Amino acid sequence: MLTIKPITEEFAICQVEDYSQVNLENPFVFTGATDEEKSLVCPIELIPENALTVDKHWSVFRIEGVLDFSLIGILSKISSLLAEHDIGIFAISTYNTDYILTKTADFQRALQVLKEAKYTILES
Repeated sequence: MLTIKPITEEFAICQVEDYSQVNLENPFVFTGATDEEKSLVCPIELIPENALTVDKHWSVFRIEGVLDFSLIGILSKISSLLAEHDIGIFAISTYNTDYILTKTADFQRALQVLKEAKYTILES
């Protein structure tokens, strides 16, 4: 089974006008841009003033290690397990691994669900 590492900061999911007020060198700053919007996920203390909408109180865990692109169903299994327990997620994939956010109110319960499913949960 995979190993899960909780991240200690609390996060926000934002829409922003642009990234001019975002320091991309800060850890745990995730951006996404499309033809319709610019999104930002960051620790709450890093929310920029030009945020258009902000949804606070998200907690995050990382799937530890570097995941090979040929691995199939990692997010699907985790999201299905949590969905069975009425826990919604917001997923972010990087080149190396995946990050899963849940609302902070559901976070400990999410970790417990994963632990019961035999995922290893590291201490935060």
